[in-house]
Amino acid sequence: AMNPSAAINLLDYNTQTLGKFFTDLGERSFRAEQVLKWIHQKRVTEFSQMTNLSQALRASLAEKTEIRPPQVIRRQISSDGTRKWLLAVDDANQVETVFIPEKDRGTLCISSQVGCPLDCQFCATAKQGFNRNLSAGEIIGQLWLAAAELEHDPHAGRRIITNIVMMGMGEPLLNFDNVTSAMNLMLDDNAYGLGKKRVTLSTAGIVPGIDRLKDSCPVSLAVSLHAARDELRDEIVPINRKYPLASLMAACHRYADANPHSEITFEYVMLDGINDTLADAKQIVRLLEGLPAKVNLIPFNPFPGAAYRRSDDRAIDAFRDRLLRSGTHTITRKTRGDDIDAACGQLVGKVLAKGAKHRAKQAALREHH
Repeated sequence: AMNPSAAINLLDYNTQTLGKFFTDLGERSFRAEQVLKWIHQKRVTEFSQMTNLSQALRASLAEKTEIRPPQVIRRQISSDGTRKWLLAVDDANQVETVFIPEKDRGTLCISSQVGCPLDCQFCATAKQGFNRNLSAGEIIGQLWLAAAELEHDPHAGRRIITNIVMMGMGEPLLNFDNVTSAMNLMLDDNAYGLGKKRVTLSTAGIVPGIDRLKDSCPVSLAVSLHAARDELRDEIVPINRKYPLASLMAACHRYADANPHSEITFEYVMLDGINDTLADAKQIVRLLEGLPAKVNLIPFNPFPGAAYRRSDDRAIDAFRDRLLRSGTHTITRKTRGDDIDAACGQLVGKVLAKGAKHRAKQAALREHH
């Protein structure tokens, strides 16, 4: 057998790229569909079990390739049934994936990067810093692994994953090619066969990425809004300085025009005394005018060192009612999994610390102990 790191990981491939892989081998491209079904629907990782392939092809795949999902470091289950996996993607880097069971659906929250380069002020992931993009295989590998684990878990009550949200660690549109390649598998009937409405990508507002997504992989779009005026949004979502609200809203209108039957979700974290007044609610209504929009109010989920407090329930309810009265479709997101730090804005994983200064500090700490 080859050194495993040199083997090609077939989780990195979708129908199109795997088809080319097979034609390059001198095989017919339909082999891609067969192999994807083995990998993603039957979750078979041994080529010897792929009975509709020739012996020779099985041997050749076993020699050149492998099916390598991320490795589970830790599993946690919340009192409300939310599950969190800490996954190693390499020796130095870990990400988190979360499954949220509800009566009528099971939602998997997937990470797209190790850490995040955007410094949103209310998010624990941002405080980790950023290390790298995940590969397409590391992204779809989170779904592969969660599906495999839920299938064999007696406590999961045969839970299945019906919805995917690209809302874990990272800004998905800054890892565009790998994220869209993995989402193509989520939508592909040979793999997970989810409808476009059941896959949601959440962005902090990377305008060129929103336009590229509209043209190449128009899934449901969620935008992390968190403030309805530029001076406040500049502060809490700093990418706003590069793509301010007017340009972000224009991109949202283009996206909505290209997807006439879908709503864009605007996520809004409720920060006490910062963005939770009725004047703020009124600004949201003005901002979203003419858009098929849904507002998702998220009570702030605290994390160590956070500078914010959660708005109280009265303020959240008044805010929601103000939006509803203006005809804006609004829901308050229930906080799920906060007892295992799996709630929105709490995902951390582990990022390889860069820089000599940090290493020196760690060494000093070790001597100190």
